[in-house]
Amino acid sequence: MANKIKITQVKSVIDRPKRQKDTMKALGLRKMNQSVVHEATPQIMGMVHKVNHLVAVEEAS
Repeated sequence: MANKIKITQVKSVIDRPKRQKDTMKALGLRKMNQSVVHEATPQIMGMVHKVNHLVAVEEAS
């Protein structure tokens, strides 16, 4: 079983490339300070890596 991570949007997607906006939407983030919990799969970790300047990541229990 993969670990769970909590992803929180800390910066706006205004004036960001469409790919980054689409990645944030795919992660389930659409508002500032919104958090979602996902399994730490390679696919999710790759998406987080692409937008790591817009999000904060911490381990969820």
